[in-house]
Amino acid sequence: MIIIKNDMEIEYMRRAGKVVRDTLAMLEEVVKPGITTGKLDRIAEDYIRKQGAVPSFKGYYGFPSSICTSINEEVVHGIPSNSRVLNEGDIISVDCGAILDNYNGDAARTFAVGSISSEAQKLIEVTRESFFKGAERAKVGNRLTDISSAVQKYAESFGFSVVREYVGHGIGRDMHEDPEVPNYGREGRGPKLTHGMVLAIEPMINLGDQYVETQSNGWTVVTKDGKLSAHYENTVAILNEGPEILTLG
Repeated sequence: MIIIKNDMEIEYMRRAGKVVRDTLAMLEEVVKPGITTGKLDRIAEDYIRKQGAVPSFKGYYGFPSSICTSINEEVVHGIPSNSRVLNEGDIISVDCGAILDNYNGDAARTFAVGSISSEAQKLIEVTRESFFKGAERAKVGNRLTDISSAVQKYAESFGFSVVREYVGHGIGRDMHEDPEVPNYGREGRGPKLTHGMVLAIEPMINLGDQYVETQSNGWTVVTKDGKLSAHYENTVAILNEGPEILTLG
């Protein structure tokens, strides 16, 4: 069931979204060669809690950390560790969620670690822009897969591939609500978009082919071919006046 939010609920989600946005902006400043992903996790949790919010990922189905840190060929759900050090030339996607006043915000960014290859930089840029191509279609009266199709067409036009096993989602009091939001598919399908729907739109784009697998820790998803992957996500409210990105300043 898709849960429609009223104006007050969307305001609560703006506040939660700001915590997530500001956490990711702070992490971008400290992502440098030599820092550990465990350190990033501690910085994020400390900041989120100081805002009066709670990290929504920590303990979620047993996930041990406050953020997900996925490096290079890791697609999503990478677990921070004090022994995992970022190196020059890496890329890292950081997925962050926070609960404030019982409502969730959720967003992800992929950052360069020092100087990276032009190929990696292009992947990051295309993944980010594919989100915006999708978000442009998050308008009242459109269909859900209008978003999906726009993401896929843009990413694939650069020769990249779209992960299919993992998708975006509705969001509100629960981090994952209906509907699922695929990053691929034919336009004109799925539920009609209406005022008050809130979606986490999150392209996961691979440099190589689309296939992924989960590592033995039960969480970390990696590309099967070992090639780079990037992730970009925002929480988007669908309003009569147009889409509002709640996790973007």
